[in-house]
Amino acid sequence: MFLTGAEILIKSLIDEGVDTIFGYPGGAVLNIYDQLYNYREQINHILTAHEQGASHAADGYARSTGKIGVCLATSGPGATNLVTGIATAYMDSIPIVAITGNVTRPLLGKDSFQEVDIAGITMPITKHNYIVKDINDLQKVVKEAFYIAKEGRPGPVLIDIPKDITAAKAIYEPMMPKEVERKTKHITDEALQDVAKLINEAENPFIYAGGGIVASAAYEELKEIAEKINSPIATSLMAISSFPYDHPLYTGMIGMHGSKASNILTSKCDLLINLGARFSDRVINTQNQIKHAKVVHIDVDPAEINKNVKVDAFVVGDLKIVLQRLIPLLKEKKNDEWLAKMNELKALKVKDTSETGELTPEFLFRKLSELDDGSFVLATEVGQHQMWAAQHFEFKTPRSFISSGGLGTMGFGLGASIGVQMANKNKTVFNIAGDGSFGMNCNELATAAKNKLPVKVIIVNNNSLGMVRQWQNFFYEGRYSSTDLNGTTDFVKVAEAFGGKGFRVHEKQELVPVLKEALSYKEGPVVIDYVIHNDKKVFPMVAPGAAIDEIISEEDV
Repeated sequence: MFLTGAEILIKSLIDEGVDTIFGYPGGAVLNIYDQLYNYREQINHILTAHEQGASHAADGYARSTGKIGVCLATSGPGATNLVTGIATAYMDSIPIVAITGNVTRPLLGKDSFQEVDIAGITMPITKHNYIVKDINDLQKVVKEAFYIAKEGRPGPVLIDIPKDITAAKAIYEPMMPKEVERKTKHITDEALQDVAKLINEAENPFIYAGGGIVASAAYEELKEIAEKINSPIATSLMAISSFPYDHPLYTGMIGMHGSKASNILTSKCDLLINLGARFSDRVINTQNQIKHAKVVHIDVDPAEINKNVKVDAFVVGDLKIVLQRLIPLLKEKKNDEWLAKMNELKALKVKDTSETGELTPEFLFRKLSELDDGSFVLATEVGQHQMWAAQHFEFKTPRSFISSGGLGTMGFGLGASIGVQMANKNKTVFNIAGDGSFGMNCNELATAAKNKLPVKVIIVNNNSLGMVRQWQNFFYEGRYSSTDLNGTTDFVKVAEAFGGKGFRVHEKQELVPVLKEALSYKEGPVVIDYVIHNDKKVFPMVAPGAAIDEIISEEDV
């Protein structure tokens, strides 16, 4: 049948199983929006307050489900407003498809009204991108885009469609999605044997698990290998919630704000087993940090092997499949002395301030953890509150921590939490924010209110850009340049102005009743203004460029 490009696009999205799109209309995508109106019973379009919110919502939808998130924007500023969200997804290997409109083909390259070369702009931050210049290619492009976004190491793909393509007509025939197969081509017996030999010979192994565990859903395999070789295990920020928080082998997060146990064990081990992590500079990126250990790296992306750290053995392939084939080759270990050292270090916990008289982040996340029935999902903005959530909340299920890691995008959380809530109607979704980050994206409260999404926003309010202020305190002799906020914004009134409910917590005894009331409210968003002192810092901390075991504790300062 002959259909317009706009209708071919929508039907192709339906063929791919898309049920929700986050976007914002404009002139170059009017034909697409006209078809969204016609197909509104099959695809739910969520109008966000800003295109960046749409890209973050698509990202949150993808992170919480493993499906592909979809966002849509018009040409020019609409397209450029997606860029930060696309880059966020790219850095964290999240599968989204971003669709942009553009001026008609005769006007391309002529500095036309609302024209930008969005394909050129996004080339470094997408797995692939397209400019559709032939209506007959459109359906094939959509199919390829969804395949590329999910295949191998996931990531964002952009499709740019000139307006005259959406008006032109071509033949459309329904096509099934192209099945994405797990990467196994380069998983060789020789590589597996090399890795197994090093693991079997190690006396003090240590597992560093990254976001690849989540991408490949290798949760059970991760637990099985850790238990078989009795290895302590730490997770990167991207892998938090992929391993049981209360497992005796779990040492917590690793890296700049990782636990003492995780960071010290990394420097003491004789074999570091990297499973799906990329040796980020916020964790380990120099050889001398692990100079006494051999290194094994398993990753789906061959470009990550030997990129930052030279390894002694590696396997390239889907992590779940690699572990399934590797585990039978491993000998069971006891490692009694090594585990005793682990338990000794695990006892060196961060000073617990939850029992003091003042409001603290530890108290907040302890009470929040106690209320979690297993349905809680925490999205975060970026900063101190993000690290406190990662350190102190007891995540009970996989994909329950949604956070911008590689790009560190302030303004990510509220849009992401909307995407999470749209995809998980049975989940209780929180956005953990700082007062600085919240100011960047609070307009998306309007989206949550309009769609009656019961997202709970907790603002850890220290009246400052807390993480930057902390660095100024440590490394700039306390010169707090432009990090103290004005403190005049009433976040309770902001919540009410957008159509939600607002609460303020000043005393410890107020917190649990407020949380329970927020949990019972289902008609729209809730904002909780949780007021803490502006000198509260994130500990432990490793200074930029320092060795991973050179840990700054609260006692040190």
